[in-house]
Amino acid sequence: MTSSAAQNVLRPRSRVLSLATLALAVSISSPLAAAPSHGVSAFGELKYPKDFAHFAYVNPEAPKGGRLSMIGTAARTTFDSFNEFIVKGVRAQGLALLYDTLLTRAWDEPDAAYGLLARAVERAPDDKSVTFYLRKDARFADGKPVTAADVVFSFETLSDPIKAHPIYATPLRDIASAEAVDPQTVRFTYKPDRQTRDLPQRVGAMPILASHWVKANDFTKSGLNKPVGSGPYEIADFKQGRYVTYRRRADYWAADLNVNRGRWNFEELRYEYFRDRNAELEALKSGEFLLREEFTSRTWATAYDIAQVRDGRMIKEELPDLSPSGSQGFFFNTRKKKFSDPRIREALGYAFDFEWTRKTLFFGAYERTHSYFENSSMRADGPPSPAELKLLEPYRNKLPARVFETAIVPPVSNASGADRTLLRKSRKLLKDAGVTFDSGKATLPDGTPLDVEFLIFAQGFERIIAPFVQNLKRIGVPAKISRIDPTAYELRKQTFDYDVIVQRLVSSSVPGPELRNFFGSEAAGQNGSFNLSGIRDPIVDALISNVLKATGRSELETATRALDRVLRAGFYWVPNWFNKTHRMAYWNVFSRPAIKPAFNRGIIQTWWRDDEKAARIGK
Repeated sequence: MTSSAAQNVLRPRSRVLSLATLALAVSISSPLAAAPSHGVSAFGELKYPKDFAHFAYVNPEAPKGGRLSMIGTAARTTFDSFNEFIVKGVRAQGLALLYDTLLTRAWDEPDAAYGLLARAVERAPDDKSVTFYLRKDARFADGKPVTAADVVFSFETLSDPIKAHPIYATPLRDIASAEAVDPQTVRFTYKPDRQTRDLPQRVGAMPILASHWVKANDFTKSGLNKPVGSGPYEIADFKQGRYVTYRRRADYWAADLNVNRGRWNFEELRYEYFRDRNAELEALKSGEFLLREEFTSRTWATAYDIAQVRDGRMIKEELPDLSPSGSQGFFFNTRKKKFSDPRIREALGYAFDFEWTRKTLFFGAYERTHSYFENSSMRADGPPSPAELKLLEPYRNKLPARVFETAIVPPVSNASGADRTLLRKSRKLLKDAGVTFDSGKATLPDGTPLDVEFLIFAQGFERIIAPFVQNLKRIGVPAKISRIDPTAYELRKQTFDYDVIVQRLVSSSVPGPELRNFFGSEAAGQNGSFNLSGIRDPIVDALISNVLKATGRSELETATRALDRVLRAGFYWVPNWFNKTHRMAYWNVFSRPAIKPAFNRGIIQTWWRDDEKAARIGK
C-alpha cells in the first residue's frame, strides 16, 4: 500500500521535523518547582539528572563524517522555499536542522525535554510566567550571539497568526508577552485566561530566529535565500525541486553539550526529490542515494527480492515504532455544503472496502485505524467510562446518542470489494439525509448533485482510491480522482479547495495545542491549518480544553478518549490504516547505537557512516 506519506503526511519522528515535532507532537508539561531546572517532563520525574553525560540511545564515541542521502519522511516531490515559518510556498525538507530551540526532546521518554539554548528554565511561584536562562556561548552560524532579544523577536514573529504558519502560531497563543530581562534572560508572561497547561514546554519548542537576519529579509515571502540559524547544520547546496544538501557546521556552538553528544554524526545530509515513486526506488537500487522508507506494502513485499539485499549490500528491515499512530484517512471538507450532514459522510464511508484493500493490495499488511489517537492508550474503546461520562454529560442534549454507546468503529466488509450489505446501508443513510436518486444519481435536498473529488498529487494512491470511486458510483454518487501538480496541490490544501483529501495527523503521547490546529474552530478558517475537515464545534473546543488542562496521565487519557468519541461520531473522515514499524531499505554503509530511541527512527540523529562497511561493498 502507499501510505499517506505519498500525500505529504505529517510524520513528526525525526530531527528533520523536530521543530514541528516539538511544536506539534511534544506536549510536555510538568509541575516545575519554582527554581531553575535543567529539563521538564509531563506528570513525572525526568529520566536524566542535571549533569548527565549523554542520552542513553547515542554512541558518544560515534565517528563524524560521510553523507546520508535519503528520501525525506514527508515524501514531498518538490520544493520552492527555505522559509519554514509561513504558509506560502512548498518548504524544503530538513529546514529544522538550521535552528536550535530553547529545549530539545529526549526520544527515549514519551514527554521530556532538556536545555539546549537555555541552560535552565524556571516557572514563577504563582505560575503566571516562565523564565529561561540562555547559555552565554550560544551563537548563530554567522558568529553573532543568541540573545534574549532574539528570543523575544522569535516569539513576536512566530506568534503572529497573520504572518506565521498555524503550526507555530497556535502553540503560542496563550502567551501574553515576552520580555528580555537581560541579554541572557527572557521571561514569558501568560494570558490570564490561558487554557494550555504546558506553556514552558511550548515556548521551549519554539525555533529561535536570528533577528538581524530576518529583519534584513522579508519574513512574509517564500524564497530560496539561505537562512541563518543556530542549529547543527547549514544549507550547502541545492537544486530546486531536485535536492537540498545540509552540511554539518564545524563551528556549531552546542556540539559538545550533553544533549548533543553522539548526535549529528553525518557531515552531510542530502534530501533527494523524485516525482515518481518507481523512479525513486530504481534510483535507490542503483545507489544514487542511500536510504529510503518504504510506504507501499506491495513494493515492500515484492520489489526488494534483489541481489543487493540477498548478498547483504543493502539492508531491508523494520524498525519498531512506539509512537501514537494518529489519524490517517480520507478527510471530508465540511466547509462544502454537500458534506455538512454527518449522515452523508457516514454513508460515503461504507463504500470504502478496507478488508478487500488489505487482502488484495496490502499483502495482508496493516491494521484498520479506528481512532484519532490510534496505537495509544488515549484511543476510546467500548462504552464511556464514568470519568469520560462526567466530561460528556454536560453536552448530552447536543451530542449524538451514539457518543454515549460503544465507541464508533468503521464497518467490516466481506472483503469482496463490493459488499452489497454495506452498500445498501450506505444508500439508506443517504436517503435518511434527504438524498434522492434522479436517474440513478444522488441529488441533495436542495437539488444540487452529490459528487466527490479525491485530490491527490502522487500516482501511487490511485490504485487504492479507484475501488472506492467505483463503489461510490455503485450507490449513485459520481466520484473521480484528480491528480495535480504538487505545487498546485499544496496551494489547494492550504486554502481548503478540495472535497476529500488524504492526510495523516499525529499527536504525541501527551497531546497539546496541536489539537486546536487539527480540530479547533478557530483553525477551521485559518489558511494552512491542519483542520482539514473544517470542524467548527464548540463542544469539540471545550473537550480540547479539557485535554490541555489535564494535570495527570489518567486525567489526560480520560479527556482525550472523550474527545475521540465525539470526533468519531462526527464522521469527518473515512479512517485508513496504520503500521507499527518503519520499513527501511538502505545501503549497508551505516552503523548505529545498540539502543534505538523508542519514539524516533534515530537515523539522522544517531547513526553514522561506517567506513569499513562502505569499503566492503565499494561505497
